[in-house]
Amino acid sequence: MNGDEQLLRGRVYGRDHDDPDPGPLPGRTYAALTGGPLDGLLLDITGWAAREVEDGAALFTELGRFPGGRSLYVPRAGEPRGPAPGVVCRFHHSGDAP
Repeated sequence: MNGDEQLLRGRVYGRDHDDPDPGPLPGRTYAALTGGPLDGLLLDITGWAAREVEDGAALFTELGRFPGGRSLYVPRAGEPRGPAPGVVCRFHHSGDAP
């Protein structure tokens, strides 16, 4: 695991890396990001409609194939609930976009 990957583990996407507690918050709902440049991060999906969750997310990152572009993450149908409290699904890396 390289330094960038270590920084991402257990953090919530969009939370500042200098935040003293960049992890999940009680009462929030998360998708675990798997694969790709944001592997190990959690995405806060609190309040997302079921259709929005089904569509997945295009997340800005400097770590992907296109620095300053987006990494695409989508759920897989029928996959079991996430690995931790508050994590309701996994979004899997499906590619990068400029």
